[in-house]
Amino acid sequence: MILDLSLVLALAALTLALLLNLWRLARGPSLPDRVLALDTMYINAIALLVLLGIAYGGRQYVEAALVLALFGFAATVGFALVLLRRRLPAGESGDAD
Repeated sequence: MILDLSLVLALAALTLALLLNLWRLARGPSLPDRVLALDTMYINAIALLVLLGIAYGGRQYVEAALVLALFGFAATVGFALVLLRRRLPAGESGDAD
């Protein structure tokens, strides 16, 4: 009974968080804000998949969350590299000597 109520409340909170992240993604004043919103969205999606796995007792939800975490990490690193290259003046590599 309490676990069911907790799952419903957590699913509702994560759904609201995803909607607010979507709003930030659409209205972000700058590109780093949008990247951060996208990063937060995939983290919330991972938590949502884990909660669905708990609710329905399916391993496939947890496995999907792991795959999403791997892709999300790679996407975050890629976006960070793009943002870093956009801000560096020509001729600088960004490496500290």
